[in-house]
Amino acid sequence: MEDYVYVLDYLAKGRGDVPAFKRNPVVYGIGESQYTFLELIPKRDATFTIGERIYVGKDPALRTKIEKIKGRINFDDLTSTAHGELPYVLLDIVRHNEGRYVKFFNEASAISTRFHVLELLPGLGKKMMLEILDERKKKPFASFKEMQDRIDFLRSPDKLISKRIELELSDPDQKYRVFTRLPMSPRDHHF
Repeated sequence: MEDYVYVLDYLAKGRGDVPAFKRNPVVYGIGESQYTFLELIPKRDATFTIGERIYVGKDPALRTKIEKIKGRINFDDLTSTAHGELPYVLLDIVRHNEGRYVKFFNEASAISTRFHVLELLPGLGKKMMLEILDERKKKPFASFKEMQDRIDFLRSPDKLISKRIELELSDPDQKYRVFTRLPMSPRDHHF
């Protein structure tokens, strides 16, 4: 279960593709820990900004903006605004949790004798992967900045991670899921 969600879109008047008498305010968000897409029912008079981090966990005293979690949704259920904001929000999540992803670079392992999990990161080839492996043997990385300083031509490791997460979220047929869960099958929708 997600405790924090980042807002991808807020529809104060509800979805336009729903009959007017059934429309209710809705928030679309992405979970911070498992990258779960959620449809949320806001509390009355609550307002939201895209990219805002909000609490949706079990403690009612901390849940000041969300009435309830309507359910888990897939990438295709999101609005076009949410799709457009996703790359920026993912980058914010990765930067907010830098330690988690630096640890990934320090501990990532081979998938097979010929293929390493680091090679799944868009834009990271064998040569850079080998440089990362050599450098981390000398001393584990402490930050994204340190990675950039120690590895030639490595720019924005945070963007490499966020692009991989986006690929896993937008393509249900990805063979490898490094950071995300499998999308729901159509029969899993509960609303």
